[in-house]
Amino acid sequence: MPNTYEAIRTETLASAQASVTFSSIPSTYTDLVLIAWGGVSGNEFGLQFNSDTGTNYGQTALAGNGSTVTSTRNTNYNGVGLGGLSSRGAIAIAQIQNYSNSTTFKTSLTRTEQTRSGVEAVLVFVNTWRSTSAITSITIKDLSGSNNLTSGSTFSLYGIKAA
Repeated sequence: MPNTYEAIRTETLASAQASVTFSSIPSTYTDLVLIAWGGVSGNEFGLQFNSDTGTNYGQTALAGNGSTVTSTRNTNYNGVGLGGLSSRGAIAIAQIQNYSNSTTFKTSLTRTEQTRSGVEAVLVFVNTWRSTSAITSITIKDLSGSNNLTSGSTFSLYGIKAA
């Protein structure tokens, strides 16, 4: 990684569990990057900020498989989408901009892949958290609440230092 990335914490699951939380995130960076490998046994894998489980998130998702492109929009979602990572080892990368700014809503961009209708697809999510609070914790979980994160999944949080 470029020298502007600073590792904050990495968590690898020894067994399946409902969620992983990165707490006490310092406000000393410009942006955050979360890299997730592995995932959840369902299709609602995502993030929630500062324990906000309400429908205060907006999401636009774009998916393409080389021949078809689809898009969806949800203005009242309960988290930041990361896609339907599976136990086979898919990767999602979430970039969270201006996370410590206390005057604007928070935005993030997520890139991942998943199998949709038997075909591999690339997904991009553009997310908004409608809060001006600085992000001090991130919870990774199945947003539908019914599936665990799979054993062996790894989650790494990085801070981006100002250039």
